[in-house]
Amino acid sequence: MSSEPEQWGWKHVSVFGGFDKGSGTKRWKCNHCNICYNGSYSRVRAHLLGATGVGVKSCPAIDISLSETFHLLEQERIARKSKIRSGKPKSVKRSRSQSSLTCLWKPITKEEVDDIVARCFFANGLSFNLACSPHFHDMVKAIAAFGPGYEAPMTEKLESTLLGKERGRIDKALLPVRESWAHTGCTIICVDSWTDTSSCNLLHVFVSSPRGVVFLKAVDTTKEEKNGEFISQVLKTAVLEVGPTHIVQIVTDALFAFKLAGTLIQTEFPQIFWTPCISHSLVLLLEDIYGLDWIKPIILCAKGIQQYILNNHALHAIITQHSKLESRKTYENKFASNFILVRTIVDLKKALQQMIVSDDWDQWKVSASADSSSLEAAILGSEFWTGANLMLKIGESFVKLLTLVDGDKPCMGDIYDGWNQALNAVKASGIDDALYQQLQQIINNRWDISLYPLHATGYILNPKHFGKGQAKDKEVMRGWKITLDRYGYDATQRRILREQLSAYWRQDGTLGEEDALDCRDNMDPVAWWENFGSEAPQLQTLAIRVLNQTSSVASFQGNWCNSDFLHFDKRNKLGTEKVEDLIYIHYNLRLLGRRCSNYLSGVTRMWNMDEINQGNCDVRNNLAFVPTS
Repeated sequence: MSSEPEQWGWKHVSVFGGFDKGSGTKRWKCNHCNICYNGSYSRVRAHLLGATGVGVKSCPAIDISLSETFHLLEQERIARKSKIRSGKPKSVKRSRSQSSLTCLWKPITKEEVDDIVARCFFANGLSFNLACSPHFHDMVKAIAAFGPGYEAPMTEKLESTLLGKERGRIDKALLPVRESWAHTGCTIICVDSWTDTSSCNLLHVFVSSPRGVVFLKAVDTTKEEKNGEFISQVLKTAVLEVGPTHIVQIVTDALFAFKLAGTLIQTEFPQIFWTPCISHSLVLLLEDIYGLDWIKPIILCAKGIQQYILNNHALHAIITQHSKLESRKTYENKFASNFILVRTIVDLKKALQQMIVSDDWDQWKVSASADSSSLEAAILGSEFWTGANLMLKIGESFVKLLTLVDGDKPCMGDIYDGWNQALNAVKASGIDDALYQQLQQIINNRWDISLYPLHATGYILNPKHFGKGQAKDKEVMRGWKITLDRYGYDATQRRILREQLSAYWRQDGTLGEEDALDCRDNMDPVAWWENFGSEAPQLQTLAIRVLNQTSSVASFQGNWCNSDFLHFDKRNKLGTEKVEDLIYIHYNLRLLGRRCSNYLSGVTRMWNMDEINQGNCDVRNNLAFVPTS
């Protein structure tokens, strides 16, 4: 194997044999995708750079960031090679040219560079969050590596050649995700949102699968009547682009127009399910519970304590002293904000009571203009604390379930069981029978309009919930029957699936092996079926497709994209096709950024979450005390 420095690719493969002594042909395995090939370094380079026509496929495991690094290494190799071949005369000439360029760029300090970078932000109204973007850091490093002779591309090149080139790179990066849909199935996510400053109403369409989320399109609906027929046409276009056989379900809000659109899609594509967002259903349930007459005063009292302390700096200092806690902003799930507020107040019970009986409190009351008697009564009495603890017991399981489903990760197999556990937790909370009956009615009414066939099917097929009496649960089996009616194209298919489900429940063959039984509770449900479901192939396929799906649109509704970027009227001069390419690239670069290894750490941590960095989410100072380390 050559030790020449320009053959950087050898560092990314493992060589385990050669043919003839002295030959450049080797047997090697890619360290990224673990695929083995025979060939010389030219094939190694082609595999890593994505080149075609040399008998190897491009590496499917290389993301955009790593691909950029490889191309930069290749460019440096070519530049070094050209310099060696150029000879001394040209080298002297190049040196003089470089010298003249250096004269144009006098030495500059780090502080001066920072000033110039900041001025660009200020002059162009750029978000400060851009400084956290890995793409910004990559750009700065690339310019520095090129040297003082670099000239930035002009508008014409950005909107033509470079735009098309980047679209191609994004498509290539997303190809492994798209190819996985045939095996795992996927979910179409459709969400409605207003941009911040343009008053532009948009429908966003995404495709969610275990390999990642892909943005398909944003449709401007500002001048449209956004009814069920219109939304169904948007969804139909997405279905045809993705492929109807790849799609398991469409998830939207439960609003009437979206529900009608889902019904129209199911009529045209019977094998595709429409499922309402489970997060939305849980939020409405919490609103129903927290609207009860005995809970309303608890929330109002907690908010009163919060505002009383936050509006008085002296009290804020006193509570901090007694609690030995520090105050900071917290970024909460806004849908569970009442629960989190009450829980925070309960956690501070001891500190609040110590504050009320302290000398500092007595001194503060002398100078305070507001009457504090009601605050003292609430904190020193027992009524508020008893009610608050009971409210937390009732709401805790539903908030945990909301946390579970509030994302783009597969959760279809846990929703039904999670709801049952939450109801059981309410029953075990110690409330009297009359109150339990009232809560049970509220929970059941909400569940009746939230349960859909895939929830029941996921409950049946999740090995973690094996043996929980699904076969005797009329509601669950009704959901299973509806799933079969939509999924199975004929009676023979449905019969085979029913027989294989019975074999699963009887633990026949590989489904009942010792390893299969041991792994039920501690293995990913999809991985379990992939490992042990081979003797029930049709049921295995159905289980993999159902258990791989998400059930919420909540994580897609956050304002994590740059909404000003989507001002259609300002970009019409580019032409419709270029505008669509620009938006497609923008969204998918940000989505791909979530899959990078350093997304949750370092200076670029969660760089595309604008709502956290710019205050667009539910950022609260609601007695946001956390234990000091």
